Amino acid sequence: MLKFIMIFGLIVISWTIMTSSAKAEFCRQINGQQICITKIKRSAKNYWEYRAAVKIDQETRPIEIYNCRQGHRITQEGEIIPFKSDGVGKLICRVLNK
Repeated sequence: MLKFIMIFGLIVISWTIMTSSAKAEFCRQINGQQICITKIKRSAKNYWEYRAAVKIDQETRPIEIYNCRQGHRITQEGEIIPFKSDGVGKLICRVLNK
């Protein structure tokens, strides 16, 4: 019985360690702003597109489409916004397209 409790305890501890590391955010300091990618998914059809939710200085943006080929992002309302020279879009494309 003690062996069962020890094994169960180790499984629970290892599971909590793995789930906490999976929730980690990718953050960078750019031009005095802290930019964190909180959620990201690459498009299966268009490999140059990413759906990402980002947090800039603790302000969370909803999921937007980042098009690395054309250099713009598409908001949920359908607005097309070009990447800034040192912004989130350039960060996503530079880091993830390696």
